Amino acid sequence: MILPESFKDRIKEQLKDEYEDYIGCLDKGMNHGIRVNTAKISVEDFLKISPFELESIPWTDNGFYYDDKKYVPSKHPYYYAGLYYIQEPSAMTPASVLDIKPGDTVLDICAAPGGKSTELAAKLGNTGVLISNDISNSRAKALLKNLELFGTGNMSVVSEPPNKLSERFCNTFDKILVDAPCSGEGMFRKSQSMVTAWENNGVELFAGLQRGILNEVVKMLKPGGTMLYSTCTFSPMENEQSVEYLLGLDPSLRLIDVPKVDGFDDGHPEWGNTGNKELTKCARLWPHKIRGEGHFVALIKKETDPDMCHGDASGEYAFKPYRMDTVTEEFFSKIKSDRFDTGRIEEKSGRLFYICEDMPDVKGLRLLRNGLFLGEIKKNRFEPSQSLAMFLRADEFDNVYSMTADDNRVIKYLKGETIEAEDDNTLRNGYTLVCVDGYPLGWAKNNKGTLKNKYLTGWRMM
Repeated sequence: MILPESFKDRIKEQLKDEYEDYIGCLDKGMNHGIRVNTAKISVEDFLKISPFELESIPWTDNGFYYDDKKYVPSKHPYYYAGLYYIQEPSAMTPASVLDIKPGDTVLDICAAPGGKSTELAAKLGNTGVLISNDISNSRAKALLKNLELFGTGNMSVVSEPPNKLSERFCNTFDKILVDAPCSGEGMFRKSQSMVTAWENNGVELFAGLQRGILNEVVKMLKPGGTMLYSTCTFSPMENEQSVEYLLGLDPSLRLIDVPKVDGFDDGHPEWGNTGNKELTKCARLWPHKIRGEGHFVALIKKETDPDMCHGDASGEYAFKPYRMDTVTEEFFSKIKSDRFDTGRIEEKSGRLFYICEDMPDVKGLRLLRNGLFLGEIKKNRFEPSQSLAMFLRADEFDNVYSMTADDNRVIKYLKGETIEAEDDNTLRNGYTLVCVDGYPLGWAKNNKGTLKNKYLTGWRMM
């Protein structure tokens, strides 16, 4: 791998005797991981049905290494059932460290493509609310798909700059995750293009972007709330010095110890500008010391009200309940779930959404999704959505057809084909929740044992 001389000079100064170990690791292959979606299945139950040989990742309870030369997890039906997320092992650290409690109001401000948001949603467990934001509308679309694949209902997917959010959400969030845009030095092993991007952009550009984001998120964190700041770079300017900048914005902010496992390095006060010894509470992940790529993680708590912005936290969502007609009422009578309140359904231009009780006021923001999209009302019929199928559990709908993962009809279904279900005499005509080993994949419409495919076109297996 060809590295810029200026980068090598700085890393050599940072790592000293470990420099050659770092350089040597760049010629080795990356580690690959999956993270179990504990909102759908426990780790214990997943390991019983896992089609892959897995090895635990030390720094997260639900993350596992797999051999990418033996397995392609993105092609397995369990991936389409949302049972796991494919994620680089070090990138699992931020969401695992942030201590999400049931009922929390959570912001993931640089959320696309969704690796961290999906874990935050799973930890919320259908309580509280998750606001997932990405300033790029195109990237936010990928974020939305991943959250829906994971069965998330208590969410709002937004595409706004941080200052627009801080105007709305002063002192609103219990937890905030800032996986900041960065120069990507920790991902050089992924491809030479990452090195080229570093040469074109440098670290100063990203340090400026990080400080602009931190200026706004500090206003949105509740007194007593916790913020996690992370990057995938080694640059002190983007790591220790960005944390110093954040602490300087508000005297009530305090660093908290990041839990460390063998191989994790401390933050380095000598790489900062203030000599703050508390920076050792941060964590640095180096690819020559762990089985993962480069990462930096810092935990910060707001101890008291800093009185940094005027006005109250975002108001409550102005909910307008939908009065069901006969057709929609008939469909929703088939859903039996204590996680789903039909009294919290809202209608917008013929589309129905379930809005959780904790949803804040998001009116006027650029929304890709607010709440759980349930489906559309069309001429004398209701068409349920893919996201509703992924939200439901098999025992929450009264017409279910499940196949085993090795049944070739599963792949046919995921490719959008009609399949036959004549082996199940209990199956009724009409909408059917199609599952693999009891985990929902999507909808089909049954007619005397023939299942007409309703799997979402854009999600189909290629």
